[in-house]
Amino acid sequence: MDTIIPKKMFFTRGVGYHRNKLQSFELALRDAGIEICNIVTISSIFPPKCRIISKKEGLKSLVPGQITFVVLAKESTNEPSRLVSAAVGLAQPVDGTQYGYISEHHAYGLKTRQAKDFAEDLAATMLASTLGIELDIDKAWDERKQLYIADKKRQFTSRSIAQSAHGHKEGLWTTVVACAVMLAD
Repeated sequence: MDTIIPKKMFFTRGVGYHRNKLQSFELALRDAGIEICNIVTISSIFPPKCRIISKKEGLKSLVPGQITFVVLAKESTNEPSRLVSAAVGLAQPVDGTQYGYISEHHAYGLKTRQAKDFAEDLAATMLASTLGIELDIDKAWDERKQLYIADKKRQFTSRSIAQSAHGHKEGLWTTVVACAVMLAD
């Protein structure tokens, strides 16, 4: 079997409401634009030289029924007003020839901005760990440069996507998703 290494990736998110939990998930995927795919969830390595593209460009390349690799964060509730969130964060070395790390975060009670920040910090910490670096998030983040500085040789940029929603007031299932969608071509 040939090695599959994604060449492109895009971020997307969505929310769905339905009386059935599974259908609320499908509606969240529909809102994200990826419901036509057979989704295979994967873990967390962002390939070297992978290019991040826009959601619009990524969705154009999807074909109904295709096997699609996705780093997926999702959370659901049927409790009225309960805040749920899902986020995916990416920490990527400034040197694009090195691999990056993608984290997924699922939570209750976090607003979108909080979930995004947590997912980015988590991705940076996990990337540093895989590279054998101790990273203190509070000290490593350079607000002015908008990147994590692990040491003089290793700097990471980060980005994230998140979706938060309050549980439906009538108790319908509410599902949120955040995804990093990998494309091999």
